[in-house]
Amino acid sequence: MVDLVRALWSGLEQLGEYLSAHVVTCLIPAFFIAGAIAAVISKRTILKYFGSKVKKWISYGVASVSGAILAVCSCTILPMFAGIYKRGGGIGPATTFLYSGPAINILAITLTASVLGIGLGIARAVGAIVMSVVIGLIMAAIFNRGRGEASTPAMEAGPEETSSKKRPWYVNPGVFVALVLILVIAAPSYIPLYLKVPIVTALIIATAALVKSHYSKDEVHTWGNETWWIVKKIVPVLLIGVFITGVIGYFVPYDVVKSVMGGNLVLSCFIGSIIGAVLYMPTLLEVPIVGTILGYSQGVIGAGPALALLLAGPAVSLPNMLSLWRIIGAKKTGAYIALVVIFSTLLGVIFGMIL
Repeated sequence: MVDLVRALWSGLEQLGEYLSAHVVTCLIPAFFIAGAIAAVISKRTILKYFGSKVKKWISYGVASVSGAILAVCSCTILPMFAGIYKRGGGIGPATTFLYSGPAINILAITLTASVLGIGLGIARAVGAIVMSVVIGLIMAAIFNRGRGEASTPAMEAGPEETSSKKRPWYVNPGVFVALVLILVIAAPSYIPLYLKVPIVTALIIATAALVKSHYSKDEVHTWGNETWWIVKKIVPVLLIGVFITGVIGYFVPYDVVKSVMGGNLVLSCFIGSIIGAVLYMPTLLEVPIVGTILGYSQGVIGAGPALALLLAGPAVSLPNMLSLWRIIGAKKTGAYIALVVIFSTLLGVIFGMIL
């Protein structure tokens, strides 16, 4: 009974930490970006880069590196993924973006190389890019729906086309750059508050000025509706998932885990990928978890399991799984999670054999 109470309290603590650290600085900007993608960017534009008929080297190339500057976690990437997917993006490029967004951000790769070693940092960067493309290609092969192929010109015409004559070319890019900068600057904990506040405030004012000057009331209303739709779709199950993750984390026998992950065997790497896939890891926290809590820096666990956890951990989590299920359904979510675990394990084994 005491353990159950402590586990529930652990879940509440995890939820409280998530709400205080991620809602204002991460999720809110991400939801507004997602709403803008769905409301402002036309379906034709999304299909130009993420559609199923686009040349693969373009769609998957853009998707695999577009998350490099976003210091986002597996949950924060969901609203942007939902916006792209809802607007007509192919399941392949969209899932490539979903994986690569939290997996290859420059800060995480740099921190991995500096704390855990240059070899593991390079392996993580290369492995994440390769995995994102391969997972996307497999998802497209399994679930290719050809979205957008049968759409009519009227359906493809969105706010971007209908207002292009009235709105200067730089407005839409300016709004999105400002929103992304708000996310990039507000999210990281290493940027001091005295720098964050004035910069983010200035960006919010600039965004509001552009929207007020160049967007109609109908467009703003649509933007708000799209944002609210994504919020309702994701937030409830996301918060439940964070709480459950905290409860599960209380019962994880880390001493046993360390003993099992001591080598570079397939089982060791598989366990590393499962731990990474289930537990929620805020951006950049996966490095101290691997290096200190699991003991990679002290030689307690092998390089293969460490890489497997680093490849699976930032990209998926229990909250991510529950929210993703509401966006793309159980079959696609199950396939995506299975692919992440399988390829994280495989690359972990290969890396462990090379060292």
